[in-house]
Amino acid sequence: MAGKILMIVAPERFRDEELFVPKEYFEGKGIKVEVASTRKGDCKGVLGGVAESSLTLGEVDVGEYDAVVFVGGGGTPVIRKEERALEIARETVDAKRVLAAICWAPTILAKAGVLKGKKATVWVGADAEYGKKTSEVLEDFGAQYSEEGCVVDGRIVTADGPATAKRMAAEIVKLLG
Repeated sequence: MAGKILMIVAPERFRDEELFVPKEYFEGKGIKVEVASTRKGDCKGVLGGVAESSLTLGEVDVGEYDAVVFVGGGGTPVIRKEERALEIARETVDAKRVLAAICWAPTILAKAGVLKGKKATVWVGADAEYGKKTSEVLEDFGAQYSEEGCVVDGRIVTADGPATAKRMAAEIVKLLG
């Protein structure tokens, strides 16, 4: 299977398994993976992993990718405050591409407005920016929160954390056909 997937990580404190497990899965299927962040160069995961970002968010052309995946972890608010990240989520949906987010990152999709009326999941924990649980953040933006580990609604895939990273990757590949 050919294809190209963009994975977006925070420059610091992304969740290692949520990038590396799906990336390895995609590459094993012959899919090219590129990594983007708020800056080019080394991005550091919470467990010490290093990802090479070849693009800044501003350089992303959604039309070049079959899918866009937002990786979670403690750096999620850094990406969520970037207007370009929200635009990328909206452009991905508008282009009828596959859009995915894992762990805390579904809150990025929620803020972008693309989860309105959609069933979605998220890592459940405190979200300091909104002063509530992440599941409530999804609901406030119009999503139907689900406790399932991995949820597919149309061409949007959400997953709740490292344990569901491979399942999320498999669902994305299934949607890519």
